[in-house]
Amino acid sequence: MSSQSSTAPLPDTAIPSHIAIIMDGNGRWAQERQQSRSEGHKAGVQACRSIVKASVKKGIKILSVFAFSSENWRRPSEEVQELMALFLFALHEDLEELHEQNVRLRFIGDRLKLNSALQEAMHHAETLTENNTGLTLVVATNYGGRADIVNATQTLVQKVLEGDLKMEELTEATFEKFLWTKELLPPDLFIRTGGVTRISNFYLWQLSYTELYFTDIHWPDFNEEHFDKAIESYQQRERRFGYTSEQVREMSHA
Repeated sequence: MSSQSSTAPLPDTAIPSHIAIIMDGNGRWAQERQQSRSEGHKAGVQACRSIVKASVKKGIKILSVFAFSSENWRRPSEEVQELMALFLFALHEDLEELHEQNVRLRFIGDRLKLNSALQEAMHHAETLTENNTGLTLVVATNYGGRADIVNATQTLVQKVLEGDLKMEELTEATFEKFLWTKELLPPDLFIRTGGVTRISNFYLWQLSYTELYFTDIHWPDFNEEHFDKAIESYQQRERRFGYTSEQVREMSHA
């Protein structure tokens, strides 16, 4: 399938319902231009705005972005502070427009380590947009896939000990209800920019049958045309979920 420009709309068929993105490469993008890492993160916010708008236009139901991982606290404290300040600024700057676009905002991860101003802004954004019916924008902040699984396990064990849940009721479907991503469809397509080919503790449970797409493009340069190419790659794949190709074809014609 040939690549399409950002001006040519993708066909409605096989558009992923949920796309998850690790927005990687901000720092390297800045270093290549002899700019500060802070400038790279600012450029990354602009790229995120562009992809959110593209997702709304394409009718994608859920877009998850990995904004700050639980491991990112290991970075220099000055950079962490700049990231938090930029996150708060972008939230204030973009909230009204997102609300007008019928976008529902949802934040996942452990918020207790975030400063109170950011926690309040996140709560306000979720409350303001909770009844919106367009794109659900999931922002993973202080999120880790392992922590997500451990947190869900602790909650389930407590329910069993208290007699609210029986051991035989512990199924995959039950477990998913206690993850931070509860009530969300699992991602159909995972995108990571920046030339790194790993998932870095993001959505460890949720990515079990997700199609993976990696690109060398640094996140600030990732635009709608690159987004289209990722979706086109997804559209060329056969998703079997354990079935054979013959079974999948039979079910598609049933």
